[in-house]
Amino acid sequence: MRAAARVVPMANGFTKNPDYRVDLEPAGKRIRVEFNGETVADSENALVLRETRHSPTYYFPQSDVRMDLMARTDHHTHCPFKGNASYWSLSVGDRSADNAVWGYEEPLPEVSGISGYVSFYWDHMDAWYEDDTQVHEQKSVAQSYALNPLVDWLLREAWEATTTRELLSRFASLLNEKGAELTRMNVIVRTLHPLLSANAYLWKKGVEEVERFDATHDSVTEQSFLSSPLKPLFDGEGGVRRRVTAESAKEFPILAELKTVGATDYVAMPMRFSDGQINAITMTTDAPHGFSTETLGHVHDVLPLMARLFEVHAKERMAATLMRTFIGEHTGERVLNGLVKRGDSEDLHAVIWFCDLRNSTPLAESMSRPEFLEYLNHYFDCMAGAVVDNGGEVLRFIGDAALAIFPIEDRAGARGSCSEISMATLRAVKAARDAEELVEQVNIELEQQGRPQIGFGIGLHIGDVTYGNIGIPERLEFTVIGTAVNQTARIEAKSKDLDANIVASKEFAENYHGELKSLGIHELRGVAGAHELFTL
Repeated sequence: MRAAARVVPMANGFTKNPDYRVDLEPAGKRIRVEFNGETVADSENALVLRETRHSPTYYFPQSDVRMDLMARTDHHTHCPFKGNASYWSLSVGDRSADNAVWGYEEPLPEVSGISGYVSFYWDHMDAWYEDDTQVHEQKSVAQSYALNPLVDWLLREAWEATTTRELLSRFASLLNEKGAELTRMNVIVRTLHPLLSANAYLWKKGVEEVERFDATHDSVTEQSFLSSPLKPLFDGEGGVRRRVTAESAKEFPILAELKTVGATDYVAMPMRFSDGQINAITMTTDAPHGFSTETLGHVHDVLPLMARLFEVHAKERMAATLMRTFIGEHTGERVLNGLVKRGDSEDLHAVIWFCDLRNSTPLAESMSRPEFLEYLNHYFDCMAGAVVDNGGEVLRFIGDAALAIFPIEDRAGARGSCSEISMATLRAVKAARDAEELVEQVNIELEQQGRPQIGFGIGLHIGDVTYGNIGIPERLEFTVIGTAVNQTARIEAKSKDLDANIVASKEFAENYHGELKSLGIHELRGVAGAHELFTL
């Protein structure tokens, strides 16, 4: 990718360059291959492909290959010079070699000469012959990466990038420093997320910030994705390389968009993570002759290592997402910050919220399990959704009940001031009112469908709790415990007797700067003394 490198046109469409070469020419001799005592290829018309940092590879016309011994597989790989490779497994007698044979059935125009040819992994075969002389070792080439300017950067600097955005920006900028003439580079990472299917990061030349786009699970069924080059890539069919022309724009609409901004060449390559997950990296250039062999060769060399760096960022992001999703945002942050052992905990002053579904037993008996699960999720959408939207933390789903808190603390973790306590009570009341309104909306739909309506109770209290890990070392739960938690559950239990959806304790009422209505003095099961309760 040195801008001053000497280039010489080649018959196969690539350009000769001292840093990266791809040559295809007749082998000039008879080449024969044996497997398990059977000649599986025998040709005087074989081609030899020589590629920088790869051993010479023989390609055989299929007419000179025992294709009857081959079984096509669903494995595919991508090369930015040759295109997408299809694979076959070879079986002779009692022996077989999986994905030992490959060929480019629709090669890129630059190497169209290998269409109809296949090749064999050298070390999967038993014997190779050149003009009837057995060759015991594949010809080797010097495996020097000294001429690839990306390698030193990968080893010395790439790891310093702390985010996917920064890593992509540095990578794209380096490529352009070395003469790549990129206008866009896009990295698409599939993710494990309840709402999103992938995160996409777009670098544009001349734009300082890398943009991030989140793809929902629904987006993978939209036409914009189904007609994009990413669809075959994610399906495992390899990658895509297209010159940006009016004709290619008909095949992939994204190319029509790129054509309007002067793009000349587009490449989408699979980027595999260590677990086999297929992600994607795409590159666009406006160079008159498209991407050079040198640019593609250098990127192709380092892509496996770049994939590992992107994977580190993706795994870290995914871990944080899963923590937030399954144990809550504040709780997940504490776990990621080191509260991971049984007994790790901290004292916390908080508004405690406990809600429960009314008549759940008869409802469960009157519905199928899938119907009741859907019903429960409607209920939790209203309850837990309102808590999260108002800054609370849902800690546990206990069957058809939920436990949540609105922490009262300053940024240093100390017990909050009176104003902070008041704000926490306001958020809790706002969440309760929101939940009530959401339930009313859902109940209108349920009534129209002739289905049972949602009934609920919410208990609100303020108290000191222990916030931490309980369970066994192999299976922990991060939650809150203490008498205040038990008291909140007992307050909620009184809501049905008092015919009130929302019931709060005296401690809550004393800190809430709004109007509440007294429900009188009551006993709470398992809690000593008499307690005045309130409702909105």
